[in-house]
Amino acid sequence: MSKKTPGLTKRNDVWHINKVIKGKRLYESTGTSNLEEAERYLAKRINEFRGQLFYGERKTYTFIEAATKYLKEEDKKSLDRDAVTLKAVMPYIGELPLEKIHMGTLDKYLADRKAAGIKNGTLNRDLAIISRILTLAAKLWRDELGNSWLIEAPLLPLLKNDNRKPYPITEKEQERLIAELPGHLKAMVIFALNTGCREAEITGLRWNEEDAQQGIFIIPGNRTKNGEERIVPLNSIAKHIVEAQRGIHKDYVFTFKGEPVLRINGRAWRNARTRAGVPQCRVHDLRHTFGRRLRAAEVSFENRQDLLGHKSSRITDHYCKAEIVGLLNEVEKLSRVNLA
Repeated sequence: MSKKTPGLTKRNDVWHINKVIKGKRLYESTGTSNLEEAERYLAKRINEFRGQLFYGERKTYTFIEAATKYLKEEDKKSLDRDAVTLKAVMPYIGELPLEKIHMGTLDKYLADRKAAGIKNGTLNRDLAIISRILTLAAKLWRDELGNSWLIEAPLLPLLKNDNRKPYPITEKEQERLIAELPGHLKAMVIFALNTGCREAEITGLRWNEEDAQQGIFIIPGNRTKNGEERIVPLNSIAKHIVEAQRGIHKDYVFTFKGEPVLRINGRAWRNARTRAGVPQCRVHDLRHTFGRRLRAAEVSFENRQDLLGHKSSRITDHYCKAEIVGLLNEVEKLSRVNLA
């Protein structure tokens, strides 16, 4: 039986490199439990390491290596969504060295995504994630010898925004839409129209976030878009909706057949808006409708920002009673809308 190559040790069924070359230690996982594969990887890394030491050569990293490091080390709420984006782009640039990634190498990816109906707004978000990884590789990440993973991050210009304009609905359109919705979605849509909450804020709304005495919900920062705690004042229409849900589920406010509703934008929503004659209305347009109606009711810009949960330096995480009462009075101006 042949002996293993010196410099390899096995931990948790995976071979690791632990070898000193010219006073510099090479210490990393081979990523395999197969000895033959580990030895080939070790030989490759020794050659690369010596090239770095003796000739100043830089180690080459692939995009998949950089993306893996990003997903392991980055701490953000949208990391799961980032992972979906990176999985989609891997067949196009995953095996490419970081130095060879630029707008040109992304042309095929962007063309295929556009052909699949993906809008430029979503593609710009994809580009921002890729650009973030390349920037970290150039400015923060270092190899064993202190060299950056990438000499310079390429410029990835954003695409021209092709998103359509918001579509706030009229009260007549609202009446038609509500009439076509099933009961559980009807309640959620009316709540959205009277609070301006985002879809995820509504589907995830819990009873332990409610302040029954003040007539508000307080959504924690880990569930809001801007990461800040959000106060949701309830006008009489929103209160009516909430009271009708009380006692149905011990945790979640909005449910269907005993389970929390995961999303509003499903088949029932899409069919209902088509029958109502507003097929262009998205769930997010309910929030635009709320904002438009606040403005029509002459609610100040500052109060509109607070009621929509926009980031603000004027109000701290702790709202005083007078501020809450003021916002309740403002949002109550929308209660003229028919509850039926």
